[in-house]
Amino acid sequence: MSILTSFPARIMKSISKIITGLALAGLLGGCAGHKPATTAASTSTIAIKRQAQAERKMYDIPPPKLPGQWTVEDILQAYGANVTGKLNYYFTKAKVSYPPREVTFIALKQEKKLELWARDSGEFRFIRDYYILASSGVAGPKLRQGDKQVPEGIYRIEGLNPNSHYHLSMKINYPNEFDFSHAAQEGRADQGSDIFIHGKAASIGCLAMGDEAIEELFVLTAQVGAENVKVVIAPHDPRAYPLKADSEELPEWTPELYSIISREIEALSPVVKSAKTGL
Repeated sequence: MSILTSFPARIMKSISKIITGLALAGLLGGCAGHKPATTAASTSTIAIKRQAQAERKMYDIPPPKLPGQWTVEDILQAYGANVTGKLNYYFTKAKVSYPPREVTFIALKQEKKLELWARDSGEFRFIRDYYILASSGVAGPKLRQGDKQVPEGIYRIEGLNPNSHYHLSMKINYPNEFDFSHAAQEGRADQGSDIFIHGKAASIGCLAMGDEAIEELFVLTAQVGAENVKVVIAPHDPRAYPLKADSEELPEWTPELYSIISREIEALSPVVKSAKTGL
């Protein structure tokens, strides 16, 4: 009889729970986990992708690959037809061609919503919104590594990661020029980095959208071109009530930032309107 089989069943069950807990802890680590998965995690990563694909009845699944080997083209093959079919409904309703020429995502921290706006040859129109399943921090800009803040400002998508531990992820260009400038003035050397819009429902400093939503956002961004996608992140919806730096803990330049954010959002929807209906 081996040593393991001699243990009582209750001890073996406890060991199993500990191993499972360690595995989950690794998955739900900080947003730095958006680096391509390593070969050591190949079994769990492929299992997660296959389960997600089976549940949503994807059409064209690319051949299995080791973690770190998926490409953006593989993702378009796997999810492109399904995503295009779903988004076409919303774009047709908004009278915008698909794929559009430009896209803007408006992320509202307090409301936990991400709005999708797009245009072809005309003005921007509201397409649809998504729930933000998880984020962290409070109202106010991100200032340093480890503050767990979701940034606030006007950003761009600077990378698409088809091999994220969070299913799929899109990296925003935080810190941007505005962030760098004020950090330099205040002598802050480490503003943090690795801020993503990603799948699943756990996050530290990023926006977790869930797997199905990130598939739509990822495919749309790939089809439009990341250079044609803008990301506006606000503490709350300035169309509901004005953005104000009403805390002494906020930097003195916060009113300037909030003015920039407000103008950007109001330029899309100059008349106060429902984020859900666009009316």
